[in-house]
Amino acid sequence: MNPAETPNHENSDNPFLTLNYEPALESLGDDYYDEVVAAEFPQHILRWRNDALLPCLGLDTQAVTDEDFITAFGKFQGRKPLLALRYHGYQFGEYNSKLGDGRGFLYGQVRATNGELYDFGTKGSGTTPYSRGGDGMLTLKGGVREILAAEALHCLGVRTSRCLTMIETGLPLWRGDEPSPTRSSVMVRMSSSHIRFGTFERLHFFRRPDLSKKLLDHVIEHYYRHLLGEKDKYALFYAELVKRVAKLVAQWMAAGFCHAVLNTDNMSITGESFDYGPYAFIPTYDPYFTAAYFDYYRRYCYSHQPSICKLNLEMLQEPLKAIIDPADLEAGLANFNEYYHATYRSLMLKKLGFEELSYSEADELLHLTIKFLQDSQIGYHEFFYEMARTFSPKWRDEPGLVLNTSNIVPASGTSPIFDDWCVLYHKILNYFDLDHLDTISRTLTNQNPQTALLRPLIESVWEPIFQADNWQPFYELIKKIQSGK
Repeated sequence: MNPAETPNHENSDNPFLTLNYEPALESLGDDYYDEVVAAEFPQHILRWRNDALLPCLGLDTQAVTDEDFITAFGKFQGRKPLLALRYHGYQFGEYNSKLGDGRGFLYGQVRATNGELYDFGTKGSGTTPYSRGGDGMLTLKGGVREILAAEALHCLGVRTSRCLTMIETGLPLWRGDEPSPTRSSVMVRMSSSHIRFGTFERLHFFRRPDLSKKLLDHVIEHYYRHLLGEKDKYALFYAELVKRVAKLVAQWMAAGFCHAVLNTDNMSITGESFDYGPYAFIPTYDPYFTAAYFDYYRRYCYSHQPSICKLNLEMLQEPLKAIIDPADLEAGLANFNEYYHATYRSLMLKKLGFEELSYSEADELLHLTIKFLQDSQIGYHEFFYEMARTFSPKWRDEPGLVLNTSNIVPASGTSPIFDDWCVLYHKILNYFDLDHLDTISRTLTNQNPQTALLRPLIESVWEPIFQADNWQPFYELIKKIQSGK
């Protein structure tokens, strides 16, 4: 990547500007958005281009230049209209009717090679009618953090938006949570949709069930197409959304991820994870780990995430009641816990090496795993990586050999919980043929990468950028994450 300033060239040669953009949301009319103008920046330095996404758009990586990224997503030449979406939301339990895209807009919607519709949405692109006195900008560190979060979650199997590009913009910004002035950036996020729970909540606030139904028909047409033609498509939509959200939060929990700000305006109507601000991956298993420093009452702490997501789905019922029978809504939500626990159980067993485990001891193994991690405060990610690194067929021979070459676990006899865990893991291994141990080893390796995106690691790549404009550690970390190492 060449981070140098790049001159303009003809828009007609830019692959991003010749994509077949679809006016899907635009066609709904301006009850759902405001047309806005992008900010003009004094500088355009390309800091990130996600070449892994280009084939999904039918683009040849070699044919897309850095200049193409800058022209399309830094200077915003050749694309109109740019739409700031309208929405409300429950923020930390309180309803806020003054929300909306305050520092971003919908740049365009494109059909990927898999046939699905995706949004290009900006962050840090200037003020809109919903900026509420803010500058509409994104700090460079904020952009770096979101890129890392999205790539890490994607590689851990979490359904997530991803960052297509980030451009440093040369504006000094003042923030209370960063040394200021700090550097600025504009980022483009590629996601399945930027329609939020709060989009429907806003329409309910203004008592426009007609607009809610129009929006819901749009959502089903573009994101739940398999339901078209079904007599009870609205009830089926909600039931599937419940399932998607339950599976998503189970993916977060297994990955040890704390989103930090699960307001209803940060909940996607497609059940996709997006918008990463003060997120954090848990260093150890602490149910009350809280990622946002301003979450004083731990509302969105790690262990509360399933119940909060279920609550947000319950609050979404209010605007949907004008379209869907309340009994159908309740029936759909009633399955949340079952979906969540089944997905979490499956994912955690995979982290322990088992693609499938039908034996009665499976739940006890999970219970002992979590209890040991919580009581010992051994690194959450380190524990599973050490299982992958040190796994040996000899673990079938006797319990004392399980993890015996790792220096992170307690010595035999010093932790009854760990000793019980070793006995049970050894017992389960003996249910499998010796040949199957290779499969267990591969599953451990695939599910538990060495690189865990903990705060000190993020700071270790940000510091060279901050001190010396050295981006190499950042690019090397991205490469490690994307390679699954």
